[in-house]
Amino acid sequence: MDYDITISGGGIAGLTAAAAFAQAGFRTLVVDPAPPVTEREAEGSDLRSTAFLQPAQSFLEEVGLWPRLAEYAMPLQTMRIVDAGGETAEARAVKDFAASEISDKPFGWNLPNWLLRREMATRLGELAQVDFRPGTATTGLFTREGEARVSLSDGSRVTTRLVIAADGRNSPMRQAAGIRVKTTRFGQKALAFAVTHAIPHNNVSTEIHRTGGPFTLVPLPDHQGRPSSAVVWMDAGPEQARRMALSPEAFEAEMSERSCHLFGPLALASRRTLWPIIAQEAERLTGQRLALVAEAAHVVPPIGAQGLNMSLKDMAVLRDLALDAPDRLGDAGMLDAYHRRRVTDIRARVAGITALNRVSQMSAHPLRDMRAKGLDMLYSLKPVRASLMKLGLGASD
Repeated sequence: MDYDITISGGGIAGLTAAAAFAQAGFRTLVVDPAPPVTEREAEGSDLRSTAFLQPAQSFLEEVGLWPRLAEYAMPLQTMRIVDAGGETAEARAVKDFAASEISDKPFGWNLPNWLLRREMATRLGELAQVDFRPGTATTGLFTREGEARVSLSDGSRVTTRLVIAADGRNSPMRQAAGIRVKTTRFGQKALAFAVTHAIPHNNVSTEIHRTGGPFTLVPLPDHQGRPSSAVVWMDAGPEQARRMALSPEAFEAEMSERSCHLFGPLALASRRTLWPIIAQEAERLTGQRLALVAEAAHVVPPIGAQGLNMSLKDMAVLRDLALDAPDRLGDAGMLDAYHRRRVTDIRARVAGITALNRVSQMSAHPLRDMRAKGLDMLYSLKPVRASLMKLGLGASD
């Protein structure tokens, strides 16, 4: 057997999985068609950011990644929800969900995706059990009861006990295994970029609801001496295409208005990137000698920092199962247990975030008024508020 585990996909999820299993002592191969883009201004760099919630941060600590990330991480002490669904783009309801109500730690820690890939790839270079092959893709999968054979784009073929598909929403390994997906399309796209602003963010993540989808500012470290935030702006596809074509000055004026000027005028601090918004879930999480994780298994709109945090829960469950019975790595019993432990939480979170996104898209004024009243009702009930915050952190498991 060439490897214990072969990971298809070298994004943040795949790199995390590789670090986790290699540190646990498993011989691990990770491949990806493209080398990770690890510089902020480089062509193709991922300008989105990831907020690691408390359970995800604990997992990163366990697998030896957090020491490389901690110095760059921006703590998120408060989640602020703003309803701006009135006649003009002004905040009419502002509700703060403070981490101090439920914990002595922040809700999470935010890091830019390009930097995550840089630090994670560097960490893999320190681990003797990892074979990291950027620029190599998986091209075929053949499985039988005792092993999997994975064909690679360099013409080689490897044998492995377990294949982990961390290769995205269009996962080649999932397709090779014949696992179908259910996809929900919202007609939305997300603009992702970084901004600077005059008013400090004070470690508050701010989600502003009006129409089309939320406008979310997540704290980043200062950029060129000014407070900075990562922005994800969700709206209808045609509107986003129009905005992509705007001059920087016109775009800044429009995004400052959409932010309700809560941070003063916003200035672009990066290029703009555009991402399609869908919800998707695989009909099952496993095949013979195959486990689906991250976007190969589930995709959600970027609301509530759930996407990658769900993915790290996938990996934590797989890692624990592997450690509990190393001799059964990749067998039917282990994979059935993985499916059982994750499927209910995945289904519930995909359904919940899909519903929240539908609410965020509301354009009719009566419906927007209902949304504001609902937010006020949920916030005013302290036990409900605390329960919602714990649920967001993953306390339902």
